[in-house]
Amino acid sequence: MTQPDTPWWKGAVIYQVYPRSFQDSDGDGVGDLKGIIARLPYIASLGVDAIWLSPVFASPMADYGYDIADYRAIDPLFGTLEDFDALVAAAHALGLKLIVDQVYSHTSDRHAWFAESRANRTNPKADWYVWADARPDGSPPNNWQAVFGGSSWTWDGRRQQYYLHNFLAEQPDLNFHTPAVQDAILDVARFWLDRGVDGFRLDVANCFAHDPALTDNPPSHRADAVKPHDMQLHIHDREQPEALAFAARLRALVDEKPGRMTVAELFSHRSLEVTAAFTGSPCGYHTAYNFLFLGERFGAAFLREGVETLMRLAPEAWPSWAFSNHDVIRVASRWAAGRPQPQFAKLLFALLTTLRGTAFVYQGEELGLPQAEVPFERLRDPNGVAFWPADKGRDGCRTPMPWAADAAHGGFSATEPWLPLDPAHRPLAVDRQDRDPDSMLAFARRWLAWRRTEPAMRTGDLAFIDGPAEVLAFVRGGERLCLFNLGETAVRFTLPAGDWRVAFDLGGRLSDGGVELAPASGLILASA
Repeated sequence: MTQPDTPWWKGAVIYQVYPRSFQDSDGDGVGDLKGIIARLPYIASLGVDAIWLSPVFASPMADYGYDIADYRAIDPLFGTLEDFDALVAAAHALGLKLIVDQVYSHTSDRHAWFAESRANRTNPKADWYVWADARPDGSPPNNWQAVFGGSSWTWDGRRQQYYLHNFLAEQPDLNFHTPAVQDAILDVARFWLDRGVDGFRLDVANCFAHDPALTDNPPSHRADAVKPHDMQLHIHDREQPEALAFAARLRALVDEKPGRMTVAELFSHRSLEVTAAFTGSPCGYHTAYNFLFLGERFGAAFLREGVETLMRLAPEAWPSWAFSNHDVIRVASRWAAGRPQPQFAKLLFALLTTLRGTAFVYQGEELGLPQAEVPFERLRDPNGVAFWPADKGRDGCRTPMPWAADAAHGGFSATEPWLPLDPAHRPLAVDRQDRDPDSMLAFARRWLAWRRTEPAMRTGDLAFIDGPAEVLAFVRGGERLCLFNLGETAVRFTLPAGDWRVAFDLGGRLSDGGVELAPASGLILASA
């Protein structure tokens, strides 16, 4: 049962808004804060508990907001600080919490800190970024490879040194080995806490520190590697002890404000071990999600192994889970091959929000949106441009929300959007699903409304039980038996002894001491 003093974020469903693509209010083809405010009643109608707002801070948009030039300013593309304050107030008035993206690993190369740091080797911020001399032959200091291609090092003619960037050259890494950098970042966090935000989603939180010895990374031996970045194991350019020490400092600051929280994004080939390290103690982040369930691998055994491994590694930690976000192929396309839609999308939505933990739902997931097709000439993502066609990048999950099937640009904007609306998304638009009681949207609302009444489904413990190979079966809080057929064939699940009744129908059928589960169906059962 949920205890009265349980933090709001435990068992919460948090809805991610990607501002550029949610709602355009001023006709420039890019979503903005006033557009989000106008759509807050829709978000509240879903039955979610909170919003995660992707970056809206001042940025030259080399990586579309994840390259911040001023941590305390709203980019004019999205609005003003007053608009942000209005969003916080409006969300709270509807009973929604608001957490904001914080990108502390790196800044934009247009940030004033970097301008000062690169000026010379003796200025007050000379060590605020990671600088290193060239090797004797002029090559970079080591073999580290950037996520978006090429070396993680770029030569700077002013300082006659290389600077580190895990992502684009326009995103230089801050040096968390410098105490003043940590202090400055904590001041940024304090600024937004004072403006009333309810927490932070921390971008690539395991990348906050590097090995000062600049040791080469070993090879990964991945046969499927598309990028040089994936050809090595990233054990020296991230996940250092100083990142854990900073987590403790940030946690202490956030805990000064009752009801606030932190969720770390952990971008690692050692997803579960790193999640345990960053959330397994009271000094770590409140919770974290990783990329374990954001890749191609899928199946009941894989999902069970991931959850059980994290429970074993960090039994006291509170996990978070996501099946989609702004960086990966939408789950309705990624895992759906051979499975009926929209039934399978409904089942995945229920499964995500049934696992023990906090669930992050990406905008459009409640509509069952598939990955959009974006022609090469319309790509904006530097990752997609660099690695097309083997990796088409992230634009296909970032296209505009379809609000009205027959409206120009799907009701997102009065003008051509920054990314095109996929015609396949029009039939799934909000206005059409609003009118269909069998739609994915209607299901999401019905499911989350029921889930709110079930303490065991929000904060109860989780224990797996065995069954057919394609069925994921577990008990929440000792009260609800949850069955999900993730396979492509019908199966029968034999129930434990006892009298059972259907608590929520996901398409399965009780039958003579068992459950008949068609593909993409399930049942939530309670003891009669």
